[in-house]
Amino acid sequence: MGELWGYLRLMRPVNSLMMGFAVIVGAVLAIPSVLGVFWLNLVFGFVTGFVLAASSMAINDYYDREIDLVNEPNRPIPKGIIEPREALVFAFILALIGFATAYLTNLTSFFCLATAIISWTVSVTYVTVGKRTGLLGNFLVSLCVAVPFLYGSLAVTNTIVLNVLIFASMAFLSNTGREINKGIVDVKGDQAQSVKTLAVRFGEKNAAVVAALFYFWAILLSPIPWFLSLVSFWFIPLVAITDVGLAASSFMLLNDYSRENARKVKKIVLLWFVVGLLAFVFGALK
Repeated sequence: MGELWGYLRLMRPVNSLMMGFAVIVGAVLAIPSVLGVFWLNLVFGFVTGFVLAASSMAINDYYDREIDLVNEPNRPIPKGIIEPREALVFAFILALIGFATAYLTNLTSFFCLATAIISWTVSVTYVTVGKRTGLLGNFLVSLCVAVPFLYGSLAVTNTIVLNVLIFASMAFLSNTGREINKGIVDVKGDQAQSVKTLAVRFGEKNAAVVAALFYFWAILLSPIPWFLSLVSFWFIPLVAITDVGLAASSFMLLNDYSRENARKVKKIVLLWFVVGLLAFVFGALK
């Protein structure tokens, strides 16, 4: 039972569910009536987003096992619940499942399969090489977060619709802020492993400022869908909550950029991401 729980933790189910849900959001934004027409595409698309995200999480824990001995000793690998080799095999099994469901997502086009392979390759590049590059690595992670929205549009239209592109850009910016925020939490272990995050290179205070800037840039993009009449009124209250939450989290981080508070802000920001996803969904209802 403990080993099963360890594999579940490797998958980071909350993060992976968000990736699968983002695929559905992208599809709904592209075609609001998609649920009744392309439901099978959405099932395969959701599974693809979920298992490929879970695969990348497991690979991340495999390559981070030495750092996690310092930063996150209770994770499955450093705690000894899952062996490193077992985690790697598990990650590749998940990836194969994801590629299979990507092919099945849209049998009329190879765009979904190609996007899935590219996205997974980017995530592997991040955990093996990109993480040590700091800001470039943050961009790679954020690209993987933004891609599911684009994938959802491709799943049902074979193209990337404008409003989906805007939402994906917002996800990219806000997640980049969170990744920089995360670097403050992990600075001790990252220093030991020569990971060149902004917090390591320029200090926690400067990293907090840059993280807050990315949060605010995401906020600045949020009115554009409404001004372009791409969403309904129902988008406004939820995106307002998201914007206020991101702004408040930014000020919290700027006011106190200690490891403990940065960890708290990192978790709170994940909640605003969920509210933002709901804003996108309700905004597609006209």
